[in-house]
Amino acid sequence: MNLALFDLDNTLLAGDSDFEWAQFLISRGVVDREIQEARNIEFYEHYKAGTLDIGAFLAFQLAPLARHGRAELDAWHADYMARHIRPIITEPARALVRRHLEAGDLCAIVTATNSFVTGPIAREFGIPHLIGTIPAVDVASGAFSGEPTGIPSFQAGKITRVEAWLESQGLWWGSFADSYFYSDSHNDLPLLQKVSRPVVVDPDDRLRAHAGEQGWPSLSLR
Repeated sequence: MNLALFDLDNTLLAGDSDFEWAQFLISRGVVDREIQEARNIEFYEHYKAGTLDIGAFLAFQLAPLARHGRAELDAWHADYMARHIRPIITEPARALVRRHLEAGDLCAIVTATNSFVTGPIAREFGIPHLIGTIPAVDVASGAFSGEPTGIPSFQAGKITRVEAWLESQGLWWGSFADSYFYSDSHNDLPLLQKVSRPVVVDPDDRLRAHAGEQGWPSLSLR
């Protein structure tokens, strides 16, 4: 059995699920366009530079979830999937996932974006496991608190989260003949360097240069 791990945003998706969620909320008048877009640009510039404060980003990303009930959020998410996500899922991305699933590989999406946003996207791909940032839930009400819980699935945190997930299933890296990780971002270099078969997908400039130096394969899902 092989292990196949997939980054989500700008890898399996021809776009960013968190950005699209923000655009969806803007379209419904849930958040202010000017404030939301300015902060998104600021965070994205830090992300590209490798200097993102993941705690500050998650506090910003998760805040809208705390202001609405789960039933309302779930109803919104179905509309978001139809309008914003399915249009940016390409057939080559679906085919890549399908090849790994049909080969019997253990498959998971590993993403910094929170699991409320990304859970239905993983199910859309038929991927049974999701390792995403976990939004905290108020025990009494069941509502999101607006804060993350546990280790964010970001940079080296992706390795920590993947290893905890594998351990929970009685597995470790040595359980697999090969381990794959597909990603577009230099922020994912820790996990790309950990697996036996790193693959860069429509990579950013820094990752493209590193992959060229290492001789890593590159593909496009666009």
